[in-house]
Amino acid sequence: MIKNEKKKIALRLKQLREKMGLSQEAVADAIRVPRTAVSQIENAERSVSSIELAAFSKLYEVSTDYMLGLEKEPEIILPKESHQPPKQAMRISMPKINIDKFKQVLLYILEQCAGKPNIGKTVLYKLLYFSDFNYYESYEEQMTGATYMKLKYGPIPVEISKLIDSMEKSGEIRKIRAEYRNYPQERYIPLVKADLSKLRASEKEIIDKVLIAHSDKTATEISNYSHEDIPWKATYEKGIIDYELVFYRTPAYSVRSYPDEDSNDL
Repeated sequence: MIKNEKKKIALRLKQLREKMGLSQEAVADAIRVPRTAVSQIENAERSVSSIELAAFSKLYEVSTDYMLGLEKEPEIILPKESHQPPKQAMRISMPKINIDKFKQVLLYILEQCAGKPNIGKTVLYKLLYFSDFNYYESYEEQMTGATYMKLKYGPIPVEISKLIDSMEKSGEIRKIRAEYRNYPQERYIPLVKADLSKLRASEKEIIDKVLIAHSDKTATEISNYSHEDIPWKATYEKGIIDYELVFYRTPAYSVRSYPDEDSNDL
């Protein structure tokens, strides 16, 4: 493998890992190689073997041809916001993202806690997850409609990378590299204020409760906590988490009071 090809593959693998919000340790564990091997490959210090390439392909859900630069990456297209009123006749469980709402929720969360040293992207993803799923359990309708995927270290919003890139280009957010407890960390700094007129009082209330409960947790603590939530537990690895699963939550995670099925009707 010539030097330039090795560098291109190294860069592509690093970008794929960062898009999925995974650390080098997480990738190494998933494909069963030492962390130093992942670091060496991403820094083009050594070539990637065919076996490793196949493992990366499975983990990142892209073809080996893409990693070798022979085809383009499948692109996630963010849908344009619809101004048509939602249908009220039936409850829709499939997520349908409201891009502007997602932006405002993201900006509001960052306004409230971006200054905390533990708020890297891993913690942020979980705060978004609990905000969205707690709202759905409470009101039986989606807040942002973001799509969440189950990964080993907890749920992540599928659309987040494209959205962050878009917001960075438009000057709404700035990405910075930091370090927290000797681990590299990617952080997002809000450059504009959230438009609170686009958030319902009920949405803000749910987000605030999530921040009070979870914004002081480390990445490990909040990831471990998310692993015991039924929506995450009931979803297969790399599967899309169904919002409807919130109605099977255990009492420790449920945010809604349900009638006692054993009680007698009066």
